[in-house]
Amino acid sequence: MVREFELPDVGEGVAEGELVSWLVAEGDAVSEDKPVAEVETDKALVEVPAPVDGTVRELHVEEGDVVPVGTVIISFDVEGEDSSATEAGGDAASEGDVAEEPTEPDRAETGDSAGDPGATGADTESVAPPDDRVFAPPRVRRMAREQGIDLSTIQGSGPGGRITAADVQAATGGGAADEPAQGQSRPSESASGGAAAGRTDSSDASAGAGPAAGASTERATAASSPQQSEPPARIESADRDTTLAAPATRRIAEEEGVDIDAVPAAEERDGEAFVTPEAVREYADLQRQAQEADAEAVASGDSVGTTGAGFAEGERERRESFRGVRKRIADAMVESKYSAPHVTHHDEVDVTELVAARSDLKPRAEERGIRLTYMPFIMKAVIAALKEHPEMNAVIDEENEEILYRDYYNIGVATATDVGLMVPVVDDADRKGLLQLSSEMNELVQKARDRTIGPDELRGSTFTITNIGGIGGEYATPILNYPEAGILAVGEIKRKPRVVTDETGTESIEPRSVMTLSLSFDHRLIDGAVGAQFTNTVMEYLENPSLLLLE
Repeated sequence: MVREFELPDVGEGVAEGELVSWLVAEGDAVSEDKPVAEVETDKALVEVPAPVDGTVRELHVEEGDVVPVGTVIISFDVEGEDSSATEAGGDAASEGDVAEEPTEPDRAETGDSAGDPGATGADTESVAPPDDRVFAPPRVRRMAREQGIDLSTIQGSGPGGRITAADVQAATGGGAADEPAQGQSRPSESASGGAAAGRTDSSDASAGAGPAAGASTERATAASSPQQSEPPARIESADRDTTLAAPATRRIAEEEGVDIDAVPAAEERDGEAFVTPEAVREYADLQRQAQEADAEAVASGDSVGTTGAGFAEGERERRESFRGVRKRIADAMVESKYSAPHVTHHDEVDVTELVAARSDLKPRAEERGIRLTYMPFIMKAVIAALKEHPEMNAVIDEENEEILYRDYYNIGVATATDVGLMVPVVDDADRKGLLQLSSEMNELVQKARDRTIGPDELRGSTFTITNIGGIGGEYATPILNYPEAGILAVGEIKRKPRVVTDETGTESIEPRSVMTLSLSFDHRLIDGAVGAQFTNTVMEYLENPSLLLLE
């Protein structure tokens, strides 16, 4: 029996998520609770487990797609249950009587709701789709939208009439794809488009004429085309939605960093492309040659001609999707800036004694396997100041028009990651010592940078600290982690000349270790005087770290 699995709500109130990567492939056997995909929601990257024991039948969405909660993302053949009806339906689809099972965007068009039997994993009856239904993977649909192409005007060259990326590229360039694999005919190109058609035919053959023809056409193109003065690795990659391969072959592809669906196949099994270990290794070698050639071109000052992160030759603008973590960060920043009137108070503090105390304790911490930074000291000082100035630990409940004071201290630590700003939260920080704070904070920060942190570890902070000194900054105007009332930015510790007064009142100029502080607060709740007093309290504890022993 086929069991369909919907994207669950992997976080509190999450409406959609970006499918970052598949951890399984079609045909893989899975056990219940085994992770099958990585999904990014809000600021967290979480693993989605399999709900049943069985075999992966189909992956319904592509990596990188943003998927609404409740969308079918994967289907399984459940072990020990009858799937003959489904197999019969699949055979009919391959013969052209019934189009193949629609992808998830197609399901959305039919209006299926979460209450339907298929949505909950129950038996579903195969129903023939309308004759005008367009079959294309999500990746191809997105490509067509970006190019402004109506998919209904394109005749697919893939299995069952499915539209491939090569078909869309052909339509974009004014050419046409080769004859579909199912033996359907297509009008030939006019003589006026000969040059363009020649290029299109050579690139579309792998998708339109079957895996074996695709591989041979690519090799012929690499050898004969006058445009191919580059290494053999410049051959077109295959563009398949399904690939048959042994588990060992898939492991080799993973080790080589190769997308197995992109490897040209010279064999077919049961009407599907079959990739061998030799084909994977050959493809990987060609890709490495291409990278080496690009490196040599860069070293010699030649143009590599690649796109993606950089600009192609002659390209002056480039667009990329504004979504995922970056979109979530943007929304949070706008909400904070336009909801709370920000005021930032700046000051600097002499932390010479703190530097000495940390130097004394650092070897002891290393003996216990803990890297002791300045942040635990700063957290302790902030907590002491929050206790003296509870307004800074409060939040405005706008709906009930109340001020909510909180007698617990969950400190968020703003962390720069490859995908943007994240704020891991150390819960009940007031109940923990320096080494425990350091250990937990280091672990949370590393999980955030590795994108393995859970949603619960990014929620519930009552006050946030951000360290701008790590990249050499001194002052900042940090934006509140709304709806919190305050955020403290700490700058780089620098040696500066300062006037020092000794016990006899004699003044002298000495080099001292100085840290800058920038406190932003919600002026609806915090008056300027309270903000300055809070900063003074933090400074008192940082100047005299022995006071932290009392906390």
